[in-house]
Amino acid sequence: MARWKALPDELDPRVAEFVGQLRLLVDRSGLGVAAVADRTGYSRTSWERYLNAGLLAPKGAVVALAEVTGASPVHLATMWELAERAWSRSEMRHDTTMEAIRISRARAALGELGALGAEPEDARPVGVGVGVGAGSGEGFARRKRGLVLLLVGVVGVLVGVGVWFTRGGGEEDVAGTPKKPVVSASPRQALPSGVKCAGASCAGKDPETMGCSGRLATTATSVTVGGALVEVRYSETCGAAWARVTRAGVGDRVEVSADGAGGASVKQSAVVGTDVNTYTPMVVVRGAGEARACVTLGSGETGCTG
Repeated sequence: MARWKALPDELDPRVAEFVGQLRLLVDRSGLGVAAVADRTGYSRTSWERYLNAGLLAPKGAVVALAEVTGASPVHLATMWELAERAWSRSEMRHDTTMEAIRISRARAALGELGALGAEPEDARPVGVGVGVGAGSGEGFARRKRGLVLLLVGVVGVLVGVGVWFTRGGGEEDVAGTPKKPVVSASPRQALPSGVKCAGASCAGKDPETMGCSGRLATTATSVTVGGALVEVRYSETCGAAWARVTRAGVGDRVEVSADGAGGASVKQSAVVGTDVNTYTPMVVVRGAGEARACVTLGSGETGCTG
């Protein structure tokens, strides 16, 4: 039996129960993590993260594990849905806490700068008879106050940008016309931990490798063709979608398409090999409804979502 690492104490009980169930299935199957990876089509590194609660396993991996171990996919999928909601709430609380810490530190920095900007009484010129010394003291004080004001302005801008990202941006003005969001000089800093792309930079990339799958992805629509299930997977965070097929046969082909710039269709595809689950690279979309997934079986039967 595998020796698992102790789960973090702060882990939500529903997530801990779900991860414990995954570990139990692996132990009962007699398979090692490497064998589970080979049979499910998800990498060994990914499974190590899933089984140690470093990352919530995507639903496709859970279904694949159920098939490999002979467990009930329905029961396991229900546990996954509860764990996913708990995981998402935990991430939101973490993001809110970190933002509060950043704002608190910024306010503390403002207080320290304000204290530095206040001149002690005995350091100020006493009279005009001081001559050059008075002028030098006043010049120094002006320069110091100018530096303080500059630093205060910089900190204020940083706090404002942080609050804008926390609220989601896009506020409306008095006339009801949406304001254009301010583009950060480094947009990737605003992405959740582990996410490596957003928008156009995700085109043609692997959703799992780029961190767009798992808890950040949802099934927008799906259809069963023959014995295969094909889904449109969508990540609002990454602004991208991809197609995933399960229970397919070797040689079956899965494809995702969406309208690109100028109305031209953009497509990505993948051919099923020995993996239980196969998914395509990503296409960039503005919403979940823009993508369409199709599968072509070895028998020639074809079916598409929506």
